[in-house]
Amino acid sequence: MGILLVNALMMAGPYDLASVADPDASTLDRTVVGIVQALVAGKFYLMFSFLFGYSFTLQLDSAERAGARAVPRQLRRSFGLFLLGLLHAVLLYVGDILMTYAVLGLVLIAARNCSPRTALRAARIAYGCASTLLLLVGLASLLLSDAEAAELDAELAAELPALIASYRGDAASVVHANIGQLPDALLAVLPMGGFVLGAFLMGLHCGRRRLLTDTGIPRARLRRICLRGAALGLPGGLFMALAVSGPLGPRWTILGQMVGMVMASALTASYICAMLLLMRTARGARIAALLAPAGRMALTNYLSQSLVMALVFTGYGFALYDRLSPAVVVLGALVLYAAQLALSARLMARYRYGPAEWLLRAITLARLPHAPDRSATPR
Repeated sequence: MGILLVNALMMAGPYDLASVADPDASTLDRTVVGIVQALVAGKFYLMFSFLFGYSFTLQLDSAERAGARAVPRQLRRSFGLFLLGLLHAVLLYVGDILMTYAVLGLVLIAARNCSPRTALRAARIAYGCASTLLLLVGLASLLLSDAEAAELDAELAAELPALIASYRGDAASVVHANIGQLPDALLAVLPMGGFVLGAFLMGLHCGRRRLLTDTGIPRARLRRICLRGAALGLPGGLFMALAVSGPLGPRWTILGQMVGMVMASALTASYICAMLLLMRTARGARIAALLAPAGRMALTNYLSQSLVMALVFTGYGFALYDRLSPAVVVLGALVLYAAQLALSARLMARYRYGPAEWLLRAITLARLPHAPDRSATPR
């Protein structure tokens, strides 16, 4: 849901969550975008990355139980993810994350035999290096005067009418716009790479120690991480919202984005621990049961979200790009997520895999997954 909220605002127009402010945005628009920036943006792709690293350990165990070689399996899986990501970026949403996962997932394959302590140390190094670099870039941006920063924003804004026209055009113009933005999108992923890699390795560390099981982490420790993460992450998210969508001005935009990215992991850790605490309660168990079917077909839901939003916002369908307010977009995203929860429950009651999961599994195993994998852990 968190990824959907961010992607919906990114696909809805060129201003929301971007560094260029919408000159016609209302107070409600800025408030909605600010809330998403403070509480959501940058937090949930890290959670997804952490789970990607954690699940890697489960897949290694599955390959071992099946007597299969893990490395060829994982290389095929990375190829499948990259192919799906490339098609996703060209046809639907240029902000795809699957290609990044496919490439950085090769590091997980190389580190598959490392100890939990080594994985944790490597995660800290990756996070520290990425944080240092981004904070230096953000601080350097303060050397710009307000006039220079405003001039840069004006140059970026001058390119937006052509982009808006492309996404409101026919299918060919949408694909052309996506391809045209792909190099910049890939460059924008580079600052995230260190954090994604750090989250992968942290997931590898936790997966090796089985820390997400009921007996993995004591409740008291979960509470401490939850509170400390919120205490660190919320101010960082608030500063990003004030700098990008608030009153601080264009000179602070880059620093705000960098601080928000650096502090996002603290809030992500807080969210994860809060969810683990909740799911250990009776009410939380019911919530987990509601969410579980969508989690079993997360890849299908991720891709289908982009398909639905492309039909709504681009020339594939209604061409509402830059025509809906952020409040309407966020509300629509929540409705879409609720519909996916209901549909996922119906599908997972009848099938073992979602369509995209079935395809990726076929590529990973190099065979059709027509029958349940008897080596897999029952769920």
